[in-house]
Amino acid sequence: MTLWDRITGTAQTVLDTLKSAVGSGEGGPGIAFTIAVIALSAKMAKADGVVTPDEVEAFSQVFAVDPQDAAHVSRVFNMARRDVAGFDSYARQIAQMFEDNPGVLEDLMDGLFHIARADGVVHEDELIFLRDVAGIFGFSDFEFARIRATNTGEAVVDPYLVLGVTPDASDADLKRAYRRAVSENHPDRLMARGVPPEFVALANDKLATINMAWGELKKLRSIT
Repeated sequence: MTLWDRITGTAQTVLDTLKSAVGSGEGGPGIAFTIAVIALSAKMAKADGVVTPDEVEAFSQVFAVDPQDAAHVSRVFNMARRDVAGFDSYARQIAQMFEDNPGVLEDLMDGLFHIARADGVVHEDELIFLRDVAGIFGFSDFEFARIRATNTGEAVVDPYLVLGVTPDASDADLKRAYRRAVSENHPDRLMARGVPPEFVALANDKLATINMAWGELKKLRSIT
């Protein structure tokens, strides 16, 4: 019996099985990351009370499912999206699995933001959900604000925040922060972290926001 067979074996136990699989790392980091994305994405979509077709489509955009697994993934997603309860358990398990690799955790936050904004607006309840997940992942309030800014187009409002610095940073600090942000979101770096290829598209969007913020700061400070 395969892992997917066990996960989708019965309606009554599917999420408990899912939790166990993530917690034990059964199938390796790849399947654990897969399961976490499915569960957290479904509960993210439910955070504002209604799962819209746009949010389901957004999930499929950041996580392309092998056709042979599509039915299994759909069943798990549909069960997980019934309510938000239990999201913290999945978040803690994945946080523990990647505690030494925060880049993967930020990649997952980017994916969740992508789903949240699928209907054109990130609702307050969704922001609360995202902030709670970020806290479990170990991100500070400032780091969450940075992640939020790079995912919601708030770079124009506070370009410093996008680069993870404060306005009192020196020009040299800004340049270092920009280079670091670009390096961490380079497609090769993401692939090395083992995230699904679809996340590379999100990284490209994020890079565009980072470059926009850097452009604003260069003009503001006359940096050459």
